Amino acid sequence: MRVMAVSDLHIDYPENLDWLRGLSLLDHRDDVLILAGDVSGSLPLLVHAFELLAARFRVVLFVPGNHDLWVGPDASLGDSFAKFRDVVRVAGESGVSMREWREGALRVVPLLGWYDFSFGQPDERLRTSWADFHACRWPEGWDEWEVTSTFLRLNTPLHPVADAVTLTFSHFLPRIDVMSERIPAVYRFLDPVLGARRLDEQVRALGGSLHVYGHSHVNQRKELDGVTYVNNAFGYPRERRIARKQLICVHET
Repeated sequence: MRVMAVSDLHIDYPENLDWLRGLSLLDHRDDVLILAGDVSGSLPLLVHAFELLAARFRVVLFVPGNHDLWVGPDASLGDSFAKFRDVVRVAGESGVSMREWREGALRVVPLLGWYDFSFGQPDERLRTSWADFHACRWPEGWDEWEVTSTFLRLNTPLHPVADAVTLTFSHFLPRIDVMSERIPAVYRFLDPVLGARRLDEQVRALGGSLHVYGHSHVNQRKELDGVTYVNNAFGYPRERRIARKQLICVHET
C-alpha cells in the first residue's frame, strides 16, 4: 500500500479537471490519497472531484484549503464556516474522510488550519490583492487569529502513538522556513497568509515524522528538526516550473 499526496488541484481550470478525470481507475485501488486542499471554490465541482477520487483510491483523506471555503460577496450564502460545514457534509457523502485514519502501524492525521499572521503582518498591497479578504466571510469582528484558533481546536486529540508511524497533513504551511530559499524577495509579501506556527506545534505534539502541506504552489521537500515536510501542489495551469503536475508517493508499506 502506498500513501500518495497532492494539493491545490484547482479544477476550476478545465485542463486541471481533465487531468483528474484522466487518472487511472486501476493503478491506485490499494492506495491512500492525501488531498491537501484547494480543490475548487465551487461546491458542485468539489463533489465531482471527491467522487472521481473515491472511485480511484482505496481511501481519500482531505482537508479544505482557502479556495474551498470561498463564499463571495453574497451574504445569503452564509459565511465561510457555513461553507466549511457544507464541505464536511459532502465529503462524507462522497466517501472522503476528514478524520484521522489508521491501519496497522500507519497513522495519518489531517490538520485543519488557517493563517494567523505569525509569519508577518500583511501590508496594504496584500490586503488589497489577496482574494481571501474578499471571497471569505467570517463572523463579525473576527480576525485571522480567531479563525485559525477555531480550526486548530477542531483537530484530533494531540498525542503521539508509540506503535505507529504518524503522517500529518494540512493545507496551510506549519512553518515559514519550509519555503525555498530561492523564492524571489518580490514574492515574500505573501508570507503572512501562508500559514501558522501553531500548526507545527500540533504536528510535533502528534509525533509526526512526515508532514504534507499545500497552499504555496512551490513543490518542495525539506527536513527540519527531525520532520520531513513535503509540498506537491498541482497548481495553476501556468505554473509548470514550480509544480510537478503529478501524484507523488510519500510513504509505502
